[in-house]
Amino acid sequence: MNYIVLSIPVFFLLIGVELIINKMKHSDLYRFNDAVSNISCGIMQQIVSALAKTALIIGYIWLYDHYRLFDMPEKWWVYALLFVGVDFFYYWFHRMSHEVNILWGAHIVHHQSEEYNLSVALRQSSLQGFFSTVFYLPLALLGFNPIAFVTINAFQTLYQFWIHTRTIDKLHPAFEFIFNTPSHHRVHHGRNPKYIDKNHGGTLIIFDRMFGSFQREEEEVVYGVTKPLNSWNPVWANVDYYADMWNDLRQDMTWGDRIRYVFALPGWRPASLGGKIDPPEVDSGHVEKFDTSVPISLNYYVLAQYMVILLGTTLLLFNVESDFMTRGLLLGGSIWIIWSIGNLGAIFEMRKWVKVSEPLRWVVLGVSAFMVGAPFWVAVPIVIVAALSTVVWMVLMPGGRVD
Repeated sequence: MNYIVLSIPVFFLLIGVELIINKMKHSDLYRFNDAVSNISCGIMQQIVSALAKTALIIGYIWLYDHYRLFDMPEKWWVYALLFVGVDFFYYWFHRMSHEVNILWGAHIVHHQSEEYNLSVALRQSSLQGFFSTVFYLPLALLGFNPIAFVTINAFQTLYQFWIHTRTIDKLHPAFEFIFNTPSHHRVHHGRNPKYIDKNHGGTLIIFDRMFGSFQREEEEVVYGVTKPLNSWNPVWANVDYYADMWNDLRQDMTWGDRIRYVFALPGWRPASLGGKIDPPEVDSGHVEKFDTSVPISLNYYVLAQYMVILLGTTLLLFNVESDFMTRGLLLGGSIWIIWSIGNLGAIFEMRKWVKVSEPLRWVVLGVSAFMVGAPFWVAVPIVIVAALSTVVWMVLMPGGRVD
C-alpha cells in the first residue's frame, strides 16, 4: 500500500488551508509559478518511482531474504526500534546528500524553491530514490521486515510534510528538543551561511544534536540554493546541477581531482581552478527572487491544464497495480504527464518551442486514446478535451506572445 499516494488529497487540503491563512494575513507565502513548479517536481518523482518501483526496494528484500542476522518478532518494541533506526539512517542519508557532490546533485531539487510553504514539501528529486535505499540496507541485515520498513519509512516521510511552513512558530521547548519542527526545518532550507548543511533529521532532531549538525533558528531565513535554478521546468530542475558538474569536470584538472570533485563537498574546486567556493553572505532585506510574468489568460490556462494533469496523475498512480494497467500504458501515460509539466514550466518562462510542443502533446494524447484501444466512453472525452485545449492554446498564443 502506497501511503504517500493515499495522502495526496490530504496534502492538497492542507495546502488549501495554508493558502487561506496566506490570504487572511495578506502575506506572501505563495507564488503561482513557484507552487506549480514545486508540485510538478513531486508529480515527476512519483511517476519515476512508479516506473522503478521494484528496483528501489529489491536490494532490501534480497538482503533480508538471504542474509538477515536475526528474525525480529512482531512486537511493539521492534517497531519502536525500527522507527528510531529508520530515522537514524535517514539522518546519514540526508547529511551525505548535502556533503557529497554527486548526491547533492539529486537532493538539490528539494532546496531550489526560494519560497517556504507546504508545496515545497512536495518538491522532490526523481533521482534520489535510486541511491537513498542503500543507506537503509543495514536494517535488512538486522532482520527488520521489508513491509514494516516500507511502512515506517513512508510515515517518516509523511511527518516531514507539515514542517514545511512559515505559519507555525516555535513549539514547546521539550518538543523542539526531540522532534524536527517547522523552526528546525526552516533553518535546513536556508542559504544563509550559518544555516547551510544543518538540521538533517527526519522526524527526530536528536541525531543533529548528537553529531554536531544542529542549528537553532535565529536570524531570518533566506530560502533557496547558492546558485539559483532560475527555471520553472521540473525536468531541467533534476539535471541542472549535473550539467554544471559535467562542465566543471571538462575543465583542465587531474583525474585525481576529478574523482575528488565528484565525492567532495559541494563547492570544492582544485587549486588550479581557484579553490573552494564559499557560500556568499545574504541580506534578508534585499533578496531578489527569480520570477517571470505571463498574461493572466495564460495563468488561467496553466491552472486548467494542471487540473487535468493532476487528475491523470492520480488515476495513473492509484491504478499502477490494476489488471488493465499494462507496462506500455504506464510508460506512455508517464511520458505524457512529464511532457505536460515540462510544457507548463516552459509557458511560465515564455519559451518559443512550447508553441509547437503544447498542441502536439494534445494531438498525441487524442490519437493515443484510440490506438491503445481505450473504451469509447473514455476515448471520446479525451479527444474532446484535447481538441478544446488545442483551440484555446492557439487563441492564447498569437503575435509571438510566448517568445
